[in-house]
Amino acid sequence: MNNSLSTSVSEQIGIWQKKMFWLMWVTYASFYFLRVNISISMPEIMKEFALTKTSMGLVLSSLFLLYAIGQFINGQLGDKLNSRRIITLGLLCSAVLNIIFGFTGGILGLMIVIWGLNGYFQSMGWGPTVKAMANWFPLKTRGKISGRLGTSYILGGAISWLLAGTIIKYFNWRFTFWLPSIFCIFIAIHWLVRARNAPEEVGLPSLEDQEKGIENSEISKDEHIGFNNTLKITLLNPYIWFAGFGLFGLNIVRYGFMSWAPTFMFEEQGATISLAAYKAIAFPVAGGLGAVFAGWASDRIFKHRRAPVAFIMLILLAISCYLYRVVPGDNWVVSLIILLFIGFFTFGPHILMVAAIPADFGSRKAASSVTGFIDAMGYLGASLTGVGTGYLIEKIGWDAGFYFWILGAIFAAIMTLLIWIYKERKLEHV
Repeated sequence: MNNSLSTSVSEQIGIWQKKMFWLMWVTYASFYFLRVNISISMPEIMKEFALTKTSMGLVLSSLFLLYAIGQFINGQLGDKLNSRRIITLGLLCSAVLNIIFGFTGGILGLMIVIWGLNGYFQSMGWGPTVKAMANWFPLKTRGKISGRLGTSYILGGAISWLLAGTIIKYFNWRFTFWLPSIFCIFIAIHWLVRARNAPEEVGLPSLEDQEKGIENSEISKDEHIGFNNTLKITLLNPYIWFAGFGLFGLNIVRYGFMSWAPTFMFEEQGATISLAAYKAIAFPVAGGLGAVFAGWASDRIFKHRRAPVAFIMLILLAISCYLYRVVPGDNWVVSLIILLFIGFFTFGPHILMVAAIPADFGSRKAASSVTGFIDAMGYLGASLTGVGTGYLIEKIGWDAGFYFWILGAIFAAIMTLLIWIYKERKLEHV
């Protein structure tokens, strides 16, 4: 047995890691072109069809609820099936449903069904992506890679808003669904052709063999450990439940802002729809920096522990949400700076909960299953904020919506504190 891998094998692994990282980044970013585009279109949709905020909240919540159900199902399937195929299927079906959504004609029931189905197929993206990441990248770099990979959906959301804001400025709102769909069909085919699920599939040693210095030139499958085992790993670990409840609270804030911030800027701060889209981009752009920082800090400062970083950032998120509401809208410089902080403190803990923590607790063999479970819990929170925020704003006012988001951040912080406390106790006994 060799103590280390040969230079040629190490170089091949490095080349494939770079290739897979960018394939995962571009492909998953594309999912968001077909998900958050609706946020920019909502004011025009409500105006054309005389729909209330509560009605549009139901449409938003349908995606989140079906996404939550799909995450649990497809998370388990992601450990069993080839990531190439399940991600391709999800992106293609999401593109088709976006095209159909443009033809719903304001029929609320049909809009809810189509957007809900979109949520289910959207759920085929992230769990299998984390599975592929866990297959290709070892624990020692996982926090850093998770942070960088997280910028895919963060910047994907920003680019989607920018694209939708530009499209709606020159065309009908329906094109904010149609044009991104055409692009994503090509991205799905590109992923199917070029991606590989694990090093074993290209004749390279698995992560376990790499750690042992074993070189391998045989092409083999990434073997599934069985649904019985992946379910046990997922459901019997209290840390995974804490992370799930934490993401439940965090997604109340995250999707509260992603879904309603453009409308808030339009109604309360006097921005045009296209300008609101451009200003709202500050939220995910700063989030990208927060994700990279959180991944780096959890590896370098806290020695691969994710909970301390998440807890600190969530407390600061709750404070930032409060400040954003009390600062006058016409003070756009301070308002924009606070929005940048909100994005930074939202996506930092988010990437730890949906990538680093699942890969750590689930190992690479159950990474997709654990990711699916945690993300499913998170999207129950997102489904609650979709219709819940819309209802609160409509019946009480914007203050109620903001306090709802602040409570979500505090609840998430408490859950990550539990991971921090109990994990530290466990380490003391080791």
